[in-house]
Amino acid sequence: MTGEATVVKNSGSHYVLSALPEWRLFPALLRGRVRLKGSTATNPVAVGDRVRYACDGEPTLERPATITEILPRRNYLIRKSVNLSRQSHIIAANLDAVFLVATLYFPEIRLPFLDRILVTCEVYKVPATILLNKVDLYRAEVPDQVEAFRRIYEGAGYRVIETSARTGEGVDALREACHGKVCLFSGESGAGKSSLVKALDPALDPKIGDISDVHLQGRHTTSNYEMYPLPDGGYLVDTPGIRGFGLVDLEKEEIAKYFPEMLRVADRCRFIPCTHTHEPGCAVKAAVDAGEISAERYNSYLGMLEDDQKFR
Repeated sequence: MTGEATVVKNSGSHYVLSALPEWRLFPALLRGRVRLKGSTATNPVAVGDRVRYACDGEPTLERPATITEILPRRNYLIRKSVNLSRQSHIIAANLDAVFLVATLYFPEIRLPFLDRILVTCEVYKVPATILLNKVDLYRAEVPDQVEAFRRIYEGAGYRVIETSARTGEGVDALREACHGKVCLFSGESGAGKSSLVKALDPALDPKIGDISDVHLQGRHTTSNYEMYPLPDGGYLVDTPGIRGFGLVDLEKEEIAKYFPEMLRVADRCRFIPCTHTHEPGCAVKAAVDAGEISAERYNSYLGMLEDDQKFR
């Protein structure tokens, strides 16, 4: 038998597939010669990929399906590998939305880190929303900083949802934003992503266990990325906390194009192309001086022009 399905779990060389929107899981392996042309990614197949498969009868643990082809991706999210190689890692593919979980404190936010992920979302055409989490812990103490954060990112064109897994604030808005979509949740370690995911679906842990125990039993593998269905419709791709995020396949001259607020004014620069660093008559620098573009975002941009090895 042959067919098409979506990768819902990736554990090394072992995969779990389902023919979405049907949620019927079955195991698969990757045929050795199947690779994406020109790709240097450490994982040729990612969660969210649409694939063709073949199997002699119904797939089982003893007789898994074979992935024969990776279908073209609508989009994907990618970052440099954690080592110092030129390789990259595809986080997930064919996404309708990315929700980036951030906090002002506990842990303290790193805006350059957040901006690197946002730039990558812009490059690969993945709509991004920022979840400002744990607001119950610091809104009363630093309301001006909460508002300042919102001004920075809403001014850049991103939606910001204030959330708290502990109080439930923002969870309904988040649930509505996820409805009917394939969504990826990501963020720095400790930002509370897992708590938010469980607030959306308290049964998350048992569902992950079902996939692991039934379909990959005895494989001695670990899963970093996994998709599962949300009870109100849609699918969620859960990821581990990220500590570093390197840009991939992006020339320095192109970076400014992926800051939406810079792109809106860049055509008014006196010189084209313009690096927005030292040129006279630069509309971007003028917008920063006027407070129309945040200094924080502009500083992130300047940092991306430098060697990014420290972010790997």
